[in-house]
Amino acid sequence: MPEVQIEIGGRVFEVACQDGEQHFLRAAAQMLDEQAKALIAQAGRIPEPRMLLMAGLMLADKTAGLEDQLRNAEAKLAACDEEISALKNAPAPAPERIEVPVIPDSVTQTLAEMTARAEALADLVEEKAAG
Repeated sequence: MPEVQIEIGGRVFEVACQDGEQHFLRAAAQMLDEQAKALIAQAGRIPEPRMLLMAGLMLADKTAGLEDQLRNAEAKLAACDEEISALKNAPAPAPERIEVPVIPDSVTQTLAEMTARAEALADLVEEKAAG
C-alpha cells in the first residue's frame, strides 16, 4: 500500500492509499488544502484539528449543494425523457381535411372563349401593323 505525502494548510501528512489511487488522493487533498488556505487567510493560525474540521465542513457544504443541483438536473432529465417517450408513443394526429375550391365548367369555358377572342384580336393587330 503506497504512502503519499500531501500538504493541507501548510502542514504535511503521510497518508496510505490503494495502489493506483494516488492521483485521486492528491486531488482530494488539493481541494481540502484550498479550503484550509482560505480559512487561514481569514482567521490566521488555527489549530490543526479545527482547520481540518472546518475545511472538511466547507467541502461537505459544497458537495451537498452540488448533490442538490444534481438531483434537480436528474429530475428535469427524467421529466424530459417522459415527455419524449409520451410524444413518441402518442398516436399520429388525425389528417387535416383541406377543401380545394372547384372552378365550375361554365367559368372555365368563359375564360377559354375570352382567351380565344384575345388571341384573335392580337392576330388582327399584328396583321394591321404588318400591312
